[in-house]
Amino acid sequence: MSANLSVRGLKAYYGQTRALHGLDLDLKEGGITALLGANGAGKTTVLRAICGMIRSEGEILLDGKPIGGLAVEDVVRLRVAHVPEGRGTFVRLTVEENLFLGAMIRTDRAEIQSDVERVYAHFPRLKERRHQQAGTLSGGEQQMLAVGRALMLRPRIMLLDEPSFGLAPLLVAEVFEILKAVNKADRVSVLLVEQNAALALALADHAYLIETGRIVMSGSTAEIGADESIRRAYLGY
Repeated sequence: MSANLSVRGLKAYYGQTRALHGLDLDLKEGGITALLGANGAGKTTVLRAICGMIRSEGEILLDGKPIGGLAVEDVVRLRVAHVPEGRGTFVRLTVEENLFLGAMIRTDRAEIQSDVERVYAHFPRLKERRHQQAGTLSGGEQQMLAVGRALMLRPRIMLLDEPSFGLAPLLVAEVFEILKAVNKADRVSVLLVEQNAALALALADHAYLIETGRIVMSGSTAEIGADESIRRAYLGY
């Protein structure tokens, strides 16, 4: 598979403080790539830099074309969907209003309603609560809504930040099965930040390990999962 998102020499900053120190990574077209690391290692910062949310240097290429320095809304127009940690739903709007917001930049109005129904097919609980304010949903339901809203963009790339955070194990399994199905059916490329390394390695086909803003290891998930130091530090055996 060719890379449809490539990062080269990426540095990122919060004010004057550098958080990323020249890292490289590739997101294969139609693949799922996991970004592993301890809290504070820089995983979320990578996603924010790709989306244009923070100041960065280096190259961010989509299909070989530079997107570094674009405004957040311009990155979204390229069908790059970001599901942030903490879900980021619009709490005063209904479930359905949140979904329609996910399609705001689209012009194919005739297809949007069918995509809403498609999201409801993935997440039947959202359909049950379609007229309910998002802020009254459970944590698991809000995570489903955040993923569903991202799918309304018809994304080429999904950047997912800790989708399992705060969810019961059964809900985690459900959300990850849906992500796997979407990746397979629609060839959506996924960059997954996930604290649960075993879960991430089970879903992804390639992984990077980040420490203090630097990539220190990369390879297939089979290779990464077989590494003794990774097993001890992140998988608990």
